[in-house]
Amino acid sequence: MARFQRSTVPSLLYTLYSTKAAPTSSPSPTASLLLGNFEGKTTLTERVLYYTGRIHEVRGKDGVGAKMDSMDLEREKGITIQSAATYEVPRLAFINKLDRMGADPWKVLNQARSKLRHHAAAVQVPIGLEENFKGLVDLVQRKAYYFHGSSGENVVAEEVPEDMEGIVAEKRRELIEMVSEVDDKLAEAFLNDEPISPADLEEAVRRATIARKFVPVFMGSAFKNNGVQPLLDGVLSYLPCPVEVTNYALDQTKNEEKVLLPGNPDGPLVALAFKLEEGRFGQLTYLRVYEGVVRKGDFIVNVNTGKKIKATHGSISICGKLHVPFVFVEVPRLVRMHSNEMEDIQEAHAGQIVAVFGVDCASGDTFTNGSVKYTMTSMNVPEPVMSLAVQPVSKDSGGQVDATVGKPRVNFRETITRRAEFDYLHKKQYVEPLPPGSPIKFEFENMIVGQAIPSNFIPAIEKGFREAANSGSLIGHPVENIRIVLTDGASHAVDSSELAFKLASIYAFRQCYNAAMPVILEPIMLIELKVPTEFQGTVAGDINKRKGVIVGNDQDGDDSIITANVPLNNMFGYSTSLRSMTQGKGEFTMEYKEHLPVSQDVQMQLVNNYKANKAAE
Repeated sequence: MARFQRSTVPSLLYTLYSTKAAPTSSPSPTASLLLGNFEGKTTLTERVLYYTGRIHEVRGKDGVGAKMDSMDLEREKGITIQSAATYEVPRLAFINKLDRMGADPWKVLNQARSKLRHHAAAVQVPIGLEENFKGLVDLVQRKAYYFHGSSGENVVAEEVPEDMEGIVAEKRRELIEMVSEVDDKLAEAFLNDEPISPADLEEAVRRATIARKFVPVFMGSAFKNNGVQPLLDGVLSYLPCPVEVTNYALDQTKNEEKVLLPGNPDGPLVALAFKLEEGRFGQLTYLRVYEGVVRKGDFIVNVNTGKKIKATHGSISICGKLHVPFVFVEVPRLVRMHSNEMEDIQEAHAGQIVAVFGVDCASGDTFTNGSVKYTMTSMNVPEPVMSLAVQPVSKDSGGQVDATVGKPRVNFRETITRRAEFDYLHKKQYVEPLPPGSPIKFEFENMIVGQAIPSNFIPAIEKGFREAANSGSLIGHPVENIRIVLTDGASHAVDSSELAFKLASIYAFRQCYNAAMPVILEPIMLIELKVPTEFQGTVAGDINKRKGVIVGNDQDGDDSIITANVPLNNMFGYSTSLRSMTQGKGEFTMEYKEHLPVSQDVQMQLVNNYKANKAAE
């Protein structure tokens, strides 16, 4: 027992904190820990820090505050305010507070199966409950464990009590049956009535847990210092270490082709900046190292931006063929974070999370040592579909100031639906819509034969049309999916200039735009909802009211999975509405799909609103 070592703490702590204090924008962690109720998370993590030697006293509601509650208000109130949840990773569950009156771990386990649909089984059985809670029986090893000492630091292993042999045999068989359903090797042994050793069962639980097909359930009382060490042993036994998780980078020299990162510290550095924090020493950038090693004083490359900060310029040769310019950024200070405290370190290896100072970057940027051009996230950023204005409350205020945030504005677009020819000041051209699905949004083509318009003025004409297309006449939004063809024109030897041709292009576009039958395009969002089946009709009816089109409806246990295409303009406030319709049990995701024409009544309303706002200015 107590097999965890002090050297495992850095990766182990992040594993356990992923449901307690990991940043919301953090990268996918190795694994996570699910807690059996809504209280006791901080108490448990404090015990984890204590038993692994990271802290030397356990704090709580004594006015000082727990170590992981770093905010002043958290310490004052004795509660956790900042927290985040992780899913889609291997996980363990811990049912806490078995010493409390009414404690019923089997009821909690059944709720995890029915409500959360976890394929879960207990790997422990409590020795007594409530005030009689004394210890735990490990169903895998078939050993009883008791926790002695003022802080439960002395773990004593004994044989299973005789009066518990019946329930231990029953729950061990239940554990084997549950794991056998998702692990073929154990299933074969179980069906053949072969004896299943502790090692066989432990390996099967690990395989099923890492495959995210099974959740081992641990138990205890963190406040009474019972059951935390077996949980830590479970982390080592059943959860993957960083190098066992498959991570991929995107090779920017090969059209974002996926590249496997094995987590080798001897490989080229690949690190993701996943969180930025403004502190008293400037911007603090959190990095997760996926490959290689980063050292204090190293020169690293921001693959995404190439901004110059304490940098030396250079280029590299990839595969002996391609020379890529980079900006090398120095790492002035490297720290390991412990709550809100910092520990200066000299280097960090693959699998670790650290923070650096003095590196100007954005969340999601990838850093390498310059030998590769990999990114952990795609550099192809879609255009925003919504915008809002932010302005300081006072013009005389400094950088740290309250801001006034305007109403969100949907980014509509305009386009034309038919070809229109026109002749403006002896300059002939026509506009027409681009073919559906065209990868470009604006196309200009010069079809003039000869020197009716000198070639040096053609770029100014194109610039004028592009500028005019930035604001359509319907509601002032950009015009896209348009092709402009210049067929003829005239020039004057004295009066013609680049500015004159640019202005002529702008006026020509405005003159012919209405003849091309323009329409307004609105962003359509792909919505995926997961709601209990009992609320399916209500939710579907609400989608229809929002002028959405339901394109899919599937069942997932007791839940309905509804897929729909809905105009973004009709989705404001939907989170609140969904909670109200489903008693807080519904959830949804939303992503941009495409821009489509609005209906005639909506277009008329948008145009009238635009004209009224213009008149009021």
